[in-house]
Amino acid sequence: MLHFNQFEKSYLGHLVLKIDNIKIPEGVFWIKGNNGTGKSTLLKSIAGILAFKGDIALGTVYLKNHGVSYRRLVNFAAAEPLFPEFLSGAEMISLFAKAKGALPGQAETLLSEMGMKDYINNPLGAYSSGMLKKLSLVLAFLGKPKLILLDEPLNTIDITSLEVLYRWINEKQEKEQISFLLSSHQPLGELKLPALKQINIEDQKLIPCF
Repeated sequence: MLHFNQFEKSYLGHLVLKIDNIKIPEGVFWIKGNNGTGKSTLLKSIAGILAFKGDIALGTVYLKNHGVSYRRLVNFAAAEPLFPEFLSGAEMISLFAKAKGALPGQAETLLSEMGMKDYINNPLGAYSSGMLKKLSLVLAFLGKPKLILLDEPLNTIDITSLEVLYRWINEKQEKEQISFLLSSHQPLGELKLPALKQINIEDQKLIPCF
């Protein structure tokens, strides 16, 4: 369960989001909101990337009091991932696998299913936007997270990889009870996620629709 406690996020004194006290149960959730309503800000805040007022907890683990433990439970893939161009994909995988406590062979399986093995040792500066996107998705599934945050995960990846992503999400939620929060501009009916529930962002507030 994800718990927001007096959460507020502002930029230069302008309030973007205010979530007083909301609990989101386990499951797969689609964050819906117009451009500029704070979808990416919300996901980055939950991931512990952005500073904010208040606190966020996953179960009994609070971000501000148990930062390291919390971040090992929450994985994030950005809408437009940026990685150091001088590193290879394999080096990024190794860094994340160690930080997230990935199981032996986990990375190899994910890379194989996403069709990345032929170029994983190439420098990231040579990756296309689609290749970077697939790498960010693989990194988001490493370790033993309880919550995976995916910001515009359907953008810039091919149809075959998209089907793999849908399968990963459905299997992880069904078999391991991993929860997902994702933002997407695609209509809800086009997303092949049977258990998907909707959360709206309106007037700087989070409005669960379940």
